[in-house]
Amino acid sequence: MIGFFALTDDDWYQFLLARSRVEALDEVNFWAPSGKAKTSLPTGTPFFFQRKSPHYRIGGFGFLGPVTSIPLSLAWEAFGEGNGAATREMMFERIQKYRKGKVAEGETVHDPSIGCRTILEPVFFPSEVNIPIAGDWPKNVVVGKQMSLTEGEGARIWQECQLHARSLRLDGDAVGQVAEPPGDRFGTPLEYQPRLGQGAFRIAVVDAYQRSCAVTGEHSLPVLEAAHIRPYRTGGEHAVSNGLLLRSDVHRLYDQGYVTVSPDHKFKVSPLLREGWNNGKVYYAFNGKTIQLPGEKKHLPDRGLLEWHGREVFKN
Repeated sequence: MIGFFALTDDDWYQFLLARSRVEALDEVNFWAPSGKAKTSLPTGTPFFFQRKSPHYRIGGFGFLGPVTSIPLSLAWEAFGEGNGAATREMMFERIQKYRKGKVAEGETVHDPSIGCRTILEPVFFPSEVNIPIAGDWPKNVVVGKQMSLTEGEGARIWQECQLHARSLRLDGDAVGQVAEPPGDRFGTPLEYQPRLGQGAFRIAVVDAYQRSCAVTGEHSLPVLEAAHIRPYRTGGEHAVSNGLLLRSDVHRLYDQGYVTVSPDHKFKVSPLLREGWNNGKVYYAFNGKTIQLPGEKKHLPDRGLLEWHGREVFKN
């Protein structure tokens, strides 16, 4: 199994360490100021926060979630202080510090694009936890490096991280439950699929639907929202198959049951919209049309959840 060891901004680390002491964090955004965040690593890859000089120790770890490039405004809306800053303005200043004021082609000065690497189920180690970085770490690495977690220094770091992560949990479980009890003391790292948080869900749905409203085709990100087919509060999960990317007005109508999407992916508008509000012409124009769907089969809206919405929420 491979892990990624990322050189970590200490302001980002210290801010989120302080937050983790007062509330459990289910996700954070390990962002890149350049707007580039491509990776070949799969979701669930252990992701280590490697502190730089003069610390040279592991500050914590989590599991890689959705990776994409998004404007600052969307990153702040999705993750808030989970971006490692107290305000959007402070985050913008940090981006500008690393960019040295440069603006990329096609982006606005005050809403730059950043690389978004969602880290799920993060753990931040306090300063008294001393997990040294790999002894053979190359000095010319400037971003991060992949390492095997089953042998050598990578295995040593992974085992120490699991040990300290257990000590920080009241239930004593390994974070992410990726350590299997049989075998050696800490177990062998296994493939793990962590659950998405609310921010990661938003980012994943936006990308799955290619940043376009499934019903109207609207592409303006500020008005696009990731709608849960079955709300989280009633047992729905933060999973792309439980999501639809909808324009904000369509999202509100969907949540209130005035519109739905059938199991065969047809958009349906309730007659009660016209009867109750003497309006809705713009929405009836889409009635009966097939929505735009994600390109990957695993991201298609779940048929059973669509049936649930049509049965339990839709005002037919």
